[in-house]
Amino acid sequence: MDDTLALRLADDLDGTFEALVRAHQDRLYGLALRFLGDASDAEEVTQDAFVRAYRALAGYDHERRRALLVRPWLSTIVLNLCRNRARRAPGRTAVTPEQLEAAGRPLQADAADAPDAGVLRAEHTAALAAQLAALPARYREPLLLRYVDDLAYAEMASVLGTPEGTLRAQVHRGLAMLRAAAIGTDLEPMQLRPVEVLA
Repeated sequence: MDDTLALRLADDLDGTFEALVRAHQDRLYGLALRFLGDASDAEEVTQDAFVRAYRALAGYDHERRRALLVRPWLSTIVLNLCRNRARRAPGRTAVTPEQLEAAGRPLQADAADAPDAGVLRAEHTAALAAQLAALPARYREPLLLRYVDDLAYAEMASVLGTPEGTLRAQVHRGLAMLRAAAIGTDLEPMQLRPVEVLA
C-alpha cells in the first residue's frame, strides 16, 4: 500500500496527501502516545509530523517521492519530534488505559479468566504502560517501533540509524527487562507475553 502511496505522492502531492494522513494518523498517534505518555502531546506531535512531512515532500523531486519508504520515513519524523518534546518536558510518561484504547491498540495482559476482567485489564494496562515508559530510550524505542509501529528490523535500522543486529539485541533485552519488572508484581501471574502486550 505504501509503495502505491509513494507513487501517488510523486504524481499528485496535494491530491494524495489526505490519503497519506488517513493511512498513517492512528499508527503515528499510537507511537507518539506510547513514547510521550500524554494524549495532547501525542496529538500535537502527530499533527506537527504531518506538517513537516508535507513541507519535506513539497521540496522533494518526483523521483525522490517515488522512492520514498513512507512508513519508516514518517516514523522517523514522529520519533524525532517525540524526543524533542520529551527533552522539553521530562517525566511525563503516565499513559491511562483510556488513552491507549483511544489510540486503537491497547497494551494488554491476559486477564480473561479473572473476575472483573475489564477492571483488571485496565489496571494491568496502566502498569505495563508505566513499565514500558520506564525503560531506557535505547530499549523503549526499538520495542515501540517493532511491536507498536510494526516495522521490520531493516526499517527500524533506517529509522534509528542502528545496525539490525544491535536492534535485535535491544528488543530482546527490552523484553527481558519488561519480564523482570513484572516479577513480584500483580503482572507476574497474568502470564505476561510482551509481544502481545506491546501490540
